[in-house]
Amino acid sequence: MKTIQRSPVKPIVSIDLLEKVDVRVGTVLLVEEVPGSDKLVKLTVDFGDHKRSILVGMKLERWNPKEVEEKQALFVVNLTPRKMMGEVSEGMLFDIGYADGLTPVLAVPEKPVPDGTRAG
Repeated sequence: MKTIQRSPVKPIVSIDLLEKVDVRVGTVLLVEEVPGSDKLVKLTVDFGDHKRSILVGMKLERWNPKEVEEKQALFVVNLTPRKMMGEVSEGMLFDIGYADGLTPVLAVPEKPVPDGTRAG
């Protein structure tokens, strides 16, 4: 296993602040290129009662970003939508390792759960 330089622990937050972050399980239905971007791909994610487009910078991190299709992962779903490269991102993918200089991996549930299930 690769030795990493761990990032420092972030400042303490209150439980009230943490409870405001809405993290849910979603299934990646489709991974598409974002025209003109060398790092972004657009994920279409199923959250059970709705689908969202979420832009992620995984193009340089994975040989084949499509390998995450049909996989469940954790997403933050209550961020303000953000426009990047002419596309709107309606959330954020949780991944593990990027801040520590590792090739990121998905944060996934231990076993399949219904799309839209809340974390926390």
